[in-house]
Amino acid sequence: MFSLKKTDLLTTREELSLLPSGKLLINTINAHSYNTARHDALFAEALSHGDCLIPDGASVVKACRWLNAKSQPRERCAGWDLFEFEMKRLNERGGSCFFLGSSEKVLGLIRQQAAVKYPNIKVLSYSPPYKPEFSEEDNKAMIKAINEADPDLLWIGMTAPKQEKWVYSNWDKLDIHCHCGTIGAVFDFFAGTAKRAPIWWQRHSLEWLYRLIIEPKRMWRRYILGNSLFIWHMLNEKWNDK
Repeated sequence: MFSLKKTDLLTTREELSLLPSGKLLINTINAHSYNTARHDALFAEALSHGDCLIPDGASVVKACRWLNAKSQPRERCAGWDLFEFEMKRLNERGGSCFFLGSSEKVLGLIRQQAAVKYPNIKVLSYSPPYKPEFSEEDNKAMIKAINEADPDLLWIGMTAPKQEKWVYSNWDKLDIHCHCGTIGAVFDFFAGTAKRAPIWWQRHSLEWLYRLIIEPKRMWRRYILGNSLFIWHMLNEKWNDK
């Protein structure tokens, strides 16, 4: 069973600059993904066996301290932080990046935004079919598109846990040399089709509340029920898990 107490986490944003070059799988974890990993074995395996796991949530940071966990992250490092750091670094030296996921409309907006903000990056993309599970043909098409592009940076945005499970299951088939990050909602944030919480909300660890206020029908289960479930799991890890 997935355990936060025993999981290795990146501890600071500065450590991003120390990550080795080459093929590297970077995932993020928050309260919602932790809850999901407790009952999804493949997702738990994907998070545990990636090359780097980043605490995308103040609740995860606080829980690790309270649990006296193996890793003690000092701050949250959101998927957006990972995205900006990697894109700025790539823009400085020039290269290409590949976006896998979302609709052609969103990917088109991403290409437009990137041309302005990151002019030294060639942006390639692929929009997979919108379905709960991909066929063998779907997987082959996505893998072929990525391998032929041979990007210097790969972003996967198909929402958790689908994105993490897909890239983990197909990792050995990806003939790439670059960092790969699973960043979900960042696609919409960068494209401008969804708004990230203002800085004040982010600094006070209230980004989840902002999203709940903006989209209560879609987010109430994730944040009201999910956050309560996360607290229950933390109590369980503290007192019962070995």
